[in-house]
Amino acid sequence: MVITARGLNRATLARQMLLHREPLGAAEGVRRAVALQAQQPASPYLALWNRLAGFDPADLDGAFAGRSVVKATLMRITLHAVHADDLPAFHEALQPVLRGARLGPRFTVSGLTAQDADRLVPEVLGYADRPRTNTDFTAWLEERLGTPPHPGAWWGLRHYTPLVHAPTAPPWSFGARPAYRAPDVRPVLADAGTSDARLRTLVLRYLAGFGPASAADVAQFGLVPKGRARAALHALGDRLERLEGPGGEELFDLPGAARPDAGTPAPPRLMAMWDSILLAYADRSRVIPPAYRPLVIRRNGDVLPTLLVDGYVAGVWRPGPGGIEATAFHPLPGDVWEGLAAEARALTAFLAGREPQVYARYGHWWSKIPADAETRLLPAA
Repeated sequence: MVITARGLNRATLARQMLLHREPLGAAEGVRRAVALQAQQPASPYLALWNRLAGFDPADLDGAFAGRSVVKATLMRITLHAVHADDLPAFHEALQPVLRGARLGPRFTVSGLTAQDADRLVPEVLGYADRPRTNTDFTAWLEERLGTPPHPGAWWGLRHYTPLVHAPTAPPWSFGARPAYRAPDVRPVLADAGTSDARLRTLVLRYLAGFGPASAADVAQFGLVPKGRARAALHALGDRLERLEGPGGEELFDLPGAARPDAGTPAPPRLMAMWDSILLAYADRSRVIPPAYRPLVIRRNGDVLPTLLVDGYVAGVWRPGPGGIEATAFHPLPGDVWEGLAAEARALTAFLAGREPQVYARYGHWWSKIPADAETRLLPAA
């Protein structure tokens, strides 16, 4: 079966609950979305606002506090919000990635080795029986080692150990000073065979939320080597369906998974910073027109809040005086602006009780937006 570029776009939107908002609670919404990028504390909330009908941010507060949703260093070695049931398999699948990226020279300059880290992980988890800050862990490590630790020691350990972030502060559960605790179900330090088995689990979850996808897409999502991603896909054998992508590439998917008609209407959305659909693929043209990619994904890794029009990135947004300032990279028809205005009214109301000027610290990027882009203030009411 051949699937078109628009068909891939619509499949992503359907599985990510962006064709229509779903009547789900926060924890089940996170499970359906698979993983919400979370290095900016507001973003998981805005991601669910875009995906769930009647979403109440207090529901996600409660899911974080009740530990049904957890925030941890996972895919692409960055923070994600995932369902607690997914954490063990995800972390065990990604341990070779975390080990290679965080127990290298920046860690070993401390005098510790990767093998030392393996021995320390159970002790770190034991100490994290309640929320502990970076200062707490540094003091604990000094006592454990008998000498003040090099900064690289705790830097490596905190990313490699399967810790989760503990809620610390409003308005979005996590403040500027993180605290960590051990998860209720602890991932194990896996051998290569176990990690590969867990990677197959991760691949199945990824395809459920983001498929169809290529081996390169899987590698990008987890930041795993392409050969390892390809081996996981082929090991799944008949559990996967094979398709031909728009460029003739081999794609993989779950049999029976949603693949709407390419002509299915896609409503406008005001997407969160670092929304996962912008980062989950090697071929990001599925959602981001190539000409717009450098405008929304900046060189330092910042991924701006975007306008999604007909399923594709068409511009960026930020809070403005009395509403949402929307900047379109190409002309939009009047009915699209009306749809964006309706979303802006809802978003302004959503932010009002939490952080009306969300993402304000990233405002400097708007000086880089092309001068010929059209900007409108979409009023709050």
